[in-house]
Amino acid sequence: MSVQFSIPIALTKATLLALMVLAGAFGGADRAGAKTYIETPSLETRVAAGELAAIAGRLPDEPRVIAMDGEKLTPGRHGGRWRMLIHRSKDVKMFSVYGYARLVTYSETLELVPDILAEAIVENERVYTLKLRHGHKWSDGHPFTSEDFRYYWEDVANNEDLSPSGPPRALRVNDELPVVEILDETTIRYSWSQPNPTFLSALAGAAPLYIYRPAHYLKQFHDKYKEKKKKTGALSSRLMRNWAAEHNNKDNQYKFDNPELPTLQPWINTTRPPATRFVGLRNPYFHRVDANGRQLPYFDEVTMTVADSKLIPAKVGSGEVDLQARSLNFSDYTFLKEGEERHEYTVRLWRTAGGARLALFPNLNVRDEGWRELFRDLRFRRALSLAINRHEINQVMYYGLGIEGNNTVLDESPLFKPRYRDSWARFDPEAANQLLDEIGLTEYDDDDDFRLMADGRRLEIIVETAGEDTEQSDVLELVRDSWAEIGIKVYTKPSQREVFRNRIYAGDSQMSIWAGYENAMPTAYMSPGEFAPTRQTSLQWPKWGQHYETSGMAGVAPDLPDAAHLLKLYEEWFRVGNSEKRELIWHEILDLHAENVFTIGLISGVLQPVVVADNIRNVPVEGIYNWNPGAHLGIYMPDTFWFDD
Repeated sequence: MSVQFSIPIALTKATLLALMVLAGAFGGADRAGAKTYIETPSLETRVAAGELAAIAGRLPDEPRVIAMDGEKLTPGRHGGRWRMLIHRSKDVKMFSVYGYARLVTYSETLELVPDILAEAIVENERVYTLKLRHGHKWSDGHPFTSEDFRYYWEDVANNEDLSPSGPPRALRVNDELPVVEILDETTIRYSWSQPNPTFLSALAGAAPLYIYRPAHYLKQFHDKYKEKKKKTGALSSRLMRNWAAEHNNKDNQYKFDNPELPTLQPWINTTRPPATRFVGLRNPYFHRVDANGRQLPYFDEVTMTVADSKLIPAKVGSGEVDLQARSLNFSDYTFLKEGEERHEYTVRLWRTAGGARLALFPNLNVRDEGWRELFRDLRFRRALSLAINRHEINQVMYYGLGIEGNNTVLDESPLFKPRYRDSWARFDPEAANQLLDEIGLTEYDDDDDFRLMADGRRLEIIVETAGEDTEQSDVLELVRDSWAEIGIKVYTKPSQREVFRNRIYAGDSQMSIWAGYENAMPTAYMSPGEFAPTRQTSLQWPKWGQHYETSGMAGVAPDLPDAAHLLKLYEEWFRVGNSEKRELIWHEILDLHAENVFTIGLISGVLQPVVVADNIRNVPVEGIYNWNPGAHLGIYMPDTFWFDD
């Protein structure tokens, strides 16, 4: 299971290093695995009845062998049910996030290693030859082959009905699509004329780029393969028009909401949403084994029970779960510690790797012309940042353990410079007032408490939240007090997450509060895409991001010079192969962020409580809790967790 490179003689040392960093530990994975496998006890009855093949017939010819060093990971045994809580039925997607079976995955040290793939051959970041494991099967026992990749590329990504915008942006390099070749049953090649250094990391994401589909299942819903019906009558025509909607509804590998859709994850969801309890059963064809020949996962079952997000800490503290981090905050730590001995669990504190625990996102694409003009005025964004007492927030909310500053890279990143964190982040109401006066916001309402906008409206900012916990609202109370000192009134508007995001995307929201940048520990070889307007989910510029994601078919192009320059720098990062140039581009991007205050970071480095039942093994005592890279628990391979009863 190694990555191979075809490297020209003239390749520079820096470029070779870049390739090695991208490949990471591909060369360090185990090749030799156990050939004598131990049957899973919960499946023995089905095997004896002939419903399932014996374990050797269910595994790939060369499964991925997970080494157990006896310290971080100890060999376990099968059995048990992992209970966890989710706050909405859509979080059933955590089966695919925590399961974290990917073509390639991040290791604990954030190196890329082959997982579903047996190996990947990378040539100059332009040609990627992917080799599958012979004998690998979907969860329903059907072979997983290159046909699943062909079906996706030809019949999904390039089908106008299923993908109106064409293949996803992650497969484009300056609008160039890859040449996709199906070389044989287990070999696929993707190639570009220009480097695509983020291809593997996109495959390894928490919400990954899926470049394959279970073709044998989805073909029954595809117009190309369905038995043609006579187009007679209104009902027939309506059904013909809706085949794409039906296909897309069935095809949700990430959302995990179709129990009939075959999967490669360690557990199979058996419950169709909406529901209040989801049950995941072990995948008999999962491709990983431990060093003793036991097929993973160790847990036979995973249950996800829906609960009000405000009640989840209380339920966790009363022993209703076996392993939980989601919906817990640092503010819950003291309460959770009190229940440790009584309910036989331990609260661990993991580092977070985001740019900010919480950040404010002024919507630069807001539809209201008055607010759009204000938010695009650099002086206004700087004033808002200077008027926030981050030290007070840190002391009141996080016992002084957080890091006060901007939403940017952390000091663990080799790209970190103190000015990225500190620029315009000191508490200086006097300087903030001067900036607001300079803009011309010198008129006040009748009570002389709050400033007036140019059109006569009171300067009132509505900050929207997803309304999922009290942490955001508590922090906003402190921000409200600080901004009142410079004549700005703050209101808080909570809503459900879907409504929250849709209002921002539509330009109806002025400002929102959410977590900061996902990966705040990047190297020069990691994509700076999150720091440029490349995605709709960037809450400060959703329409600009949508324009880039859809190759101009939706949204609008950036018309703020520095934001447009960020996009040019991002595209330049792709074109250069020299490591020094990539680092220079990164620093120019981070400088632009520090000076422009596109987002207003509050506190970073906040610790994440992870509650672990005392009888569960292989969960790290210390870890990094991060969405991408990391998939929260995913990089620690929950399929290796086991009950020591």
